[in-house]
Amino acid sequence: MTTLTGTDSLLTELHSTILDRLGQEARLLRLERAVLGIFFTGVKLNNGAGGLCATPVKSAPQAVCCSGSATTMPTPGKIAGCLALQVLDDLYRQPDLRRALAVATLNALAETLWRRDGPPASAELLAGDAFAALRMAPNQRVALVGAFPPYLRELRRRGQPFTVLELDATTLKLEELPYYLPADRAPDVIPKADVFITTGTSLSNSSLDGMLRLLRPGVEAAVIGPTTTLIAEPYARRGVTVLGGTRVLAPDELLDLLAEGGSGYHFFGKTVARVTLRLTTPGGAAQ
Repeated sequence: MTTLTGTDSLLTELHSTILDRLGQEARLLRLERAVLGIFFTGVKLNNGAGGLCATPVKSAPQAVCCSGSATTMPTPGKIAGCLALQVLDDLYRQPDLRRALAVATLNALAETLWRRDGPPASAELLAGDAFAALRMAPNQRVALVGAFPPYLRELRRRGQPFTVLELDATTLKLEELPYYLPADRAPDVIPKADVFITTGTSLSNSSLDGMLRLLRPGVEAAVIGPTTTLIAEPYARRGVTVLGGTRVLAPDELLDLLAEGGSGYHFFGKTVARVTLRLTTPGGAAQ
C-alpha cells in the first residue's frame, strides 16, 4: 500500500478529532453496507449513520482492467461487517476507491457525532446553499477549484471576475473556457484571490492542504460538496470560513440510488440534506 506523509494534514486532524470525540463508541462501529457508485461512494454504519465521498474514477486508471484494479478497491463481499476503524486505515493511501470508502466512513462517523451532539458549537448553522453564505463583493476575484456547474453558472450570471482551476478542461462548456486555467496554476491564482471555493474532493485527493497554505490572511474560503467532513475546528484553523456539506437522512434509500448510478441530482433534498456552516476563528469570533 502507498501511504502519504504529513502528520499535520487536515485529513489527519479530522480523523483524530472524530475518534477522540467518539471515544469507545468508535471501536464498536462497523460497516453495515457500502456502495461504490459511479459518481459517489456511500456507506451505512451499524448505528444507522450514513456518509458520502465522491468516487475518484479519474484517479483509478487501472480500473480499465479487472486484475489491475484489484489493489485500488476494497474486496467485494468482505466490506459489510468491517470495523470502521479498520476501514479508516485507508485514509492515507494515494487517492483510489479504497480511500474513497475510508472518507465516506469518516463522514458517517462525523454524522454519528452530529446525531449525538448536534451542530458544532464553533460554527453558525445557516439555511440554504453555501454559496449564499459567502461574503463576496461584486469586484472581488474568485478562485474556483473544480468545474462545479451551479457555481460556474452563478459567477457568470453575476459578472463576477473568477478563474476556474480544473484538471480536465473537457468538463467545461465552451462558454466557460475563457475562465479556465489548468489546476497546476494554483500557485499563481490562489494568492491573488479574494474568495476561494473548492469542492470537498480536494480533501480526498490530498490537494486541499497545499491550496489553503496559498491563501492570503482574511480571504473568504469555502469547502463545499458531499465529500466535505462536517467537523468545524480543523478547517477554521486553516483559514476556512464556510463549509458546505451534507447529512445523509435515509442511508438505505441513498445507497439504492447510488447502486443504480445516482448522482446529486437524484438525492439532494430527498435522501440527503445540504448543510452550511459559517465557521468561527479558534478564538471564538465569527469569521
